[in-house]
Amino acid sequence: MTLLRYIPYFVLALLIHEICHSIAAYACRISISEFGIGWGPRIYGTRVRNIDFILRLLPLGAYVRFDVGELQTRQLRQQVLVLMAGIIGNLVVASLSPGTPFSLINYLLAATNILPLYQQDGWKCGMVMLRGILGRKSPTVEWTFTIAGSILSFAVLATAVLRRFQ
Repeated sequence: MTLLRYIPYFVLALLIHEICHSIAAYACRISISEFGIGWGPRIYGTRVRNIDFILRLLPLGAYVRFDVGELQTRQLRQQVLVLMAGIIGNLVVASLSPGTPFSLINYLLAATNILPLYQQDGWKCGMVMLRGILGRKSPTVEWTFTIAGSILSFAVLATAVLRRFQ
């Protein structure tokens, strides 16, 4: 199967991921202002019930923009739920479609999002938990987590790639 044939599966997995974040945010009564597919220049947009739905030029990405201030006022378990909902959704869908290219893409999307790389779901969840444990923001701890998480993530990825070629 060529790489291009995986793109529709990837876009669908991204949609599932972001829809799950949206459902969790809605359940926790956190406002969503934007739901976007893709990156780069805006191609199309519409507004429905105070949410801007935007389609961008490059289909290799997606995002949900919710009110971070509202998120931060919620209990720690609700914050973690909203941040982890996309990963959970991808894992559920992957387990329901075993052995298919769609399952593989969902597992890969979940695996890369759980890594504590800057701005990935795993990193955001780690930050929320650190702040909850400490009871405050700590730039030193947060920078240490970000740098250590990035190094660890790259080490895990490099190991996986090297093992693949042995």
